[in-house]
Amino acid sequence: MKFLLFEHIDTAYQSVRAHRTRSLLTVIGVAIGVASITTILSLASGVSHVVNDQVDQLDGDVALVRPGVDEAHAVDSLLSTSTLQHYSTSSLTEKDVEVIQKIQDDLAVAPLMTLTTSAKAHETTVRGITVLATTADFVQTAAIQLDEGEFIDEATTDNVAVIGTQLAIDLFGTENPIGQRFTIKNTPLTIIGVIKPLKPPINYNMVNFDRTAIVTMARGKGFNGNNAQIQQINVSAANTTKLDELLPEIERRLDEQHGERDFTIVRGEDAARPTNQHYRSIAGAMTAIAAISLIVGGIGIMNIMLVGVAERTREIGIRKAVGASDGTIVVQFLIESLLISATGGAIGYAFGLMAAFFVGALIYFTPAVNWQVAGAALGVSILVGLVFGLYPALRAARKDTIESLRQYR
Repeated sequence: MKFLLFEHIDTAYQSVRAHRTRSLLTVIGVAIGVASITTILSLASGVSHVVNDQVDQLDGDVALVRPGVDEAHAVDSLLSTSTLQHYSTSSLTEKDVEVIQKIQDDLAVAPLMTLTTSAKAHETTVRGITVLATTADFVQTAAIQLDEGEFIDEATTDNVAVIGTQLAIDLFGTENPIGQRFTIKNTPLTIIGVIKPLKPPINYNMVNFDRTAIVTMARGKGFNGNNAQIQQINVSAANTTKLDELLPEIERRLDEQHGERDFTIVRGEDAARPTNQHYRSIAGAMTAIAAISLIVGGIGIMNIMLVGVAERTREIGIRKAVGASDGTIVVQFLIESLLISATGGAIGYAFGLMAAFFVGALIYFTPAVNWQVAGAALGVSILVGLVFGLYPALRAARKDTIESLRQYR
């Protein structure tokens, strides 16, 4: 049996080698599909590692209060459609912030209110930036640092902003525009600080700080029709133990304030889950699109296998005449199909990883290299080989022995 298997593999190799050009083109078709999927999955896995590492670096000392009830840890992304609907009628208010602050003096409590708009400086307009309205405590509850200047605090006026490095470059062509002015919604703002580039910009707050302008809550409300549409409240304590002790009290006070449980408090890996889910959803959609190229590659396999069956009709007849069973013929052609698809899978995985690291280098991001992605790439390529090679293999096995020998005398 083992000898027969090796004979099938050798026969498949010789057949592929005898038709190098068409086999190579088919391998490339499979490789493109596998490379696309590998790139997407590697980047998506890398996102999870980045966000989880950020949460771990905070040592569990930060809790996030979000609107809505998380019944099964299925917290939506801050940017998802369902959550945006939550935020249009968010149950979180400035009163909630005050309630939490009164529990203990040394708690850092920072509300987050975001909106997307444009910024203008001189003749330059940058569209699609994020405006984040918050308080001075935000620095203690998020993994950001200042490159230049200072952060907003109670002493600053409402017409100031701390901006991201990329936004500074886009508006002024420099990374240090301290003291310069720009406008948002016709309101002039003076820059008092620049955020150090976050590499990569992905984070559990779902804010790209490189293209963000941070303003006071009062100014944020002014941009939003004097409405404090709070989307999240970050709470930080001196250590994990203290926060563990205070969370039940925070929940109790907020329950009293709201009269019902219409909020969720998450921390640790739960804080990272919304971001991970957001990027997994994107990765899933992109993988589905990439799978189309795999189907095309599979059709290519079926095509050349059918051509091979037609060309080798006499060989099939001879094999069956000397005792080869239908099952043996099926296995022979399936192995040939698998050889092509597995080769394409291996090449695609290698090029997919290279593409992932190339993209990662552009955005200061390290993709994940793990056995799950490798297994998915190999598994998908084998599945393609089996599915699209089965019909040609069955067609070869069903050929009549006498007719096969008669056709090619």
